[in-house]
Amino acid sequence: MERNTPKKAVHFGAGNIGRGFVACFLHNSGYEVIFAEVNDATVNKLNAQKSYKVIEVGADGTTEKTITNYRAINSRTNEAALVEEIATADVVTCSVGPNILKFLAPVIAKGLAARSTDLTPAAVIACENAIGATDTLAEYIKAPENTNPALLEDYDKRATFANSAIDRIVPAQDPDAGLDVKLEKFFEWVVEKTPFKEWAVPDIQGIKWVDNLQPFIERKLYTVNTGHATAAYYGYTRRKSTVYDALQDKDIREEVKNALKETADLITEKHGIDEEEQKQYVDKIVRRISNPHLEDAVERVGRAPLRKLSRKERFIGPAAELAEQGKDCSALLDAAEMAFRFQNVEGDDESFKLAKIMEEKKPEEIVQEVCGLQPSEKLYPQVVDIVKRVQADSHEE
Repeated sequence: MERNTPKKAVHFGAGNIGRGFVACFLHNSGYEVIFAEVNDATVNKLNAQKSYKVIEVGADGTTEKTITNYRAINSRTNEAALVEEIATADVVTCSVGPNILKFLAPVIAKGLAARSTDLTPAAVIACENAIGATDTLAEYIKAPENTNPALLEDYDKRATFANSAIDRIVPAQDPDAGLDVKLEKFFEWVVEKTPFKEWAVPDIQGIKWVDNLQPFIERKLYTVNTGHATAAYYGYTRRKSTVYDALQDKDIREEVKNALKETADLITEKHGIDEEEQKQYVDKIVRRISNPHLEDAVERVGRAPLRKLSRKERFIGPAAELAEQGKDCSALLDAAEMAFRFQNVEGDDESFKLAKIMEEKKPEEIVQEVCGLQPSEKLYPQVVDIVKRVQADSHEE
């Protein structure tokens, strides 16, 4: 049954992606947006300020959009109000980081449990840089500690869970900008439509609905994220201040292009993408991350090296598949080595954890624990050699 009230979306995470990308699209599509956020200052600012600007920058100039019709709820201190909003929301989205999804699950589960099965199921879409992020969130929500197993029999009447791939570069923001967000003009938000079955997909302008999301997720993760991180890690080791600066160095630019040649080799064959089309996509990505208007500190882009070195991520994921096929993955491994060298970087907890792991553990343990690789995999010995090399260099310093 459709509700005869204005469209409503609950979005977890009022950070730059949340305010500048997801909420912007929801606002443009006629939704009232309720931000669920744990930062008191951000919640208060959103509730006090009735509009903010999204500033899109590109080679052809700058455009501004004004976002209105939103509210914010502190999800930590006002859970009951948030449960009520989720129970009647049309859409529930999030952009909080893949490691935070498990903390959202309990309140979303309560909201869905309180939801009338007479309503159209809520569309739940995680907007994260991770493969299958919505599936991961759904597993946490449906876990017995969060949802009564008896409800799962007809849970599809309460929620539809759809994976998505998002692509938009949001640089570090001016600390004096307040709620305004600056980002690039280019965007891609692709969502799988198959989970909706008999229900219509939500009316959100700008989403590309597809039957098979995997090619889009892997193309994005293994091109945009691989390229961006490669530039950042090489830039950090060579004392560049921003990704833009790093890509002005012809040697670093070549390393980025070499890594993306290898991922293109994987993507085109695996997903049947035309080689020339992928080449044009790669060229566009290199131009995007070289955008002088989006100068971004290499330390910010490189943060969270443990996650970025994990099994399904931007380096080890494609390199492992290429190695199994007997194909070249040397540039990806070189980039992974630069990531292993991203240690003790101020403001990034994971880089300190990485340094501690590298200091205390054996190479074989590190490769299994950090990269999720097993000794039976062809890539395993090559990554062990990288870890040994980085450890040896650290001991010499």
